[in-house]
Amino acid sequence: MAPRLQLEKAAWRWVETVKPEEIGPEHIDLAYRVNLPACKRGTCRRNCKGNPNCLVGIGEQAWLGEIDENAFHNIDDPNSERRDKNTFVGLTNLGATCYVNTFLQVWFHNLELRRSLYQCHNSRAQEHNIESDYEPQSICEHLQYLFALLQNSNRKYIDPSGLVKALGLDTGQQQDAQEFSKLFLSLLEDTLSKQKSTNLQNVIQRQFCGQFSYVTVCNECGRSSALPSRFYELELNIQGHKNLTECVTEFLKEEKLDGENRYFCESCQTKQNITSVLFDDPKYQNVPNNNSFTNSVVFSRQTGHKKKLNTFISFPEQLDMGPFLEGKQDQKCVYELSAVLIHRGISAYSGHYIAHVKDARTGDWYKFNDEEIEKMEGKKLQLGIEEDIAETVKSQTRKPKCSKGYHCSRNAYMLVYKVQEEESSDPSRTNVEVPAFLQRLVDQDNHKFEEWCSEMADMRKQSVDKGKAKHEEVKELYELLPAKDGEPYEFIPLEWLKKWLDDSTATKEIDNSFFLYIRGVVLFQPLLQFPPVAVLPLPDLLPLSILIGV
Repeated sequence: MAPRLQLEKAAWRWVETVKPEEIGPEHIDLAYRVNLPACKRGTCRRNCKGNPNCLVGIGEQAWLGEIDENAFHNIDDPNSERRDKNTFVGLTNLGATCYVNTFLQVWFHNLELRRSLYQCHNSRAQEHNIESDYEPQSICEHLQYLFALLQNSNRKYIDPSGLVKALGLDTGQQQDAQEFSKLFLSLLEDTLSKQKSTNLQNVIQRQFCGQFSYVTVCNECGRSSALPSRFYELELNIQGHKNLTECVTEFLKEEKLDGENRYFCESCQTKQNITSVLFDDPKYQNVPNNNSFTNSVVFSRQTGHKKKLNTFISFPEQLDMGPFLEGKQDQKCVYELSAVLIHRGISAYSGHYIAHVKDARTGDWYKFNDEEIEKMEGKKLQLGIEEDIAETVKSQTRKPKCSKGYHCSRNAYMLVYKVQEEESSDPSRTNVEVPAFLQRLVDQDNHKFEEWCSEMADMRKQSVDKGKAKHEEVKELYELLPAKDGEPYEFIPLEWLKKWLDDSTATKEIDNSFFLYIRGVVLFQPLLQFPPVAVLPLPDLLPLSILIGV
């Protein structure tokens, strides 16, 4: 294609020989370059400013060629938000609430806790008018509704903001996960204690709350005293240890208190050397059905802050607590691993939490990462690399080899073991039915979700249909260029055409006030000041406003 200056010179060469009274349509066509051949795609790098019939490089690439439906909308397929068959439901991360989500998934998979929560009296839900939205008030009501949604919702993941706000955790700052677990279980225990059923009153104690005695013995007179102490999890020191058994052994070992650490003995009426031990008095020993061990965090006296340890620790799939429970032969002491909470990050005050949980019904292991849920193959716990984000930490220690039946991790924040039970064919032990009053609320939420899916699908289809129609318009535009002899044509400002092709910018009515054509007489002087234009045939292809050449 000739350069712009050559085109302009050729367009106006006739002025030198043609008198004004002899100007005809052919001269106007030359001046406006109406009959120049249209540039084909690929022949120009960009739009030819001297050829109004060149529409190359002004945004037509997205509209010519193969149709990509995804380019016509920014609406995701609503079915991607739908829960897959035979899978669990995830939880939305509301901003630094991943630690809450991990504990909620662990507690949801505790079938006795879930079953007990469903039995709690809830007059607000039972009397709820289906025409309005249900708004839980107490922590127990929030957890009831949340568990019912996790069990029977059609959504791939649900929003726990109601519970998070009720707990005052919607600050956007990550709280201490261990403290959250203890405080929440304590709060739930207090709430359930107000229920009429003794079974409901004691469910937290049975499942999570243990008790040991802190026994002190005077080395001089032998006087002993026992101080009972409750716990929701045992806080172990993993520093300097390779496996969980070593950590538990150290936790329970005798401690000699002498020198400046001597205790006052009431019998001796003076400070004496003392021996202290845990679990020494069977009267006060009690281990819950679910035993939790923490942690990978220690308190640094130098800085006054918590510090995360990045030490690999080995832990078994089965844990025998018998050697640590004297005089408890009648109590079940063999525990099996049911959950592992992972903390990824180098700091105790930041990072990300992930839960690996064993399905009590099938024995399958699942990885819960907020909205994303992954089923592990072969009914085996697969922690994966689960390395810290910081490269500096990755190179500090090398993962040791684990024996069969053991797992190894340096990011395991909490290990949850539950009492090993005998296999039973009784389905009532693994099946938990959602009560009718809660299922009615779940059905209401599912109905809203299906309406949303239908609305999104319609919007998506409308956007695609509009895009396809635009696609055909653009193709027709290129097929019409250039205007054939005898056909009427119009001038279009190039910037307007770019916006029309872009389709992301709303196009306004065309302003053709630059073009003056009065009774066949062209005012040539303004033509020299015209902006770049395109010459289009007249068919109603575009919403054009001013007809120029007829």
